[in-house]
Amino acid sequence: MGLFSRKNNDTPSNPEMAELGREYAIAKRHGDRKSLGRINRQIGTAGMSDTDRASFESGRDSYDAIPPAYSKRRNRRR
Repeated sequence: MGLFSRKNNDTPSNPEMAELGREYAIAKRHGDRKSLGRINRQIGTAGMSDTDRASFESGRDSYDAIPPAYSKRRNRRR
């Protein structure tokens, strides 16, 4: 049993939407508004079914489950 062991077989029904959800979570964490806008436009034009939405959210949640590597307050003087 490893520290980062993930043995869940939660494979999303649409891996492309799961990857898009992961990219969305990464852009949101890093404050990349340009990528957020691009992904939102892409979702808006494609239209999402319930399975696509579930895949998107599972991809987003999989990245959000990973804690940040460092604090945003690092190396700041008070």
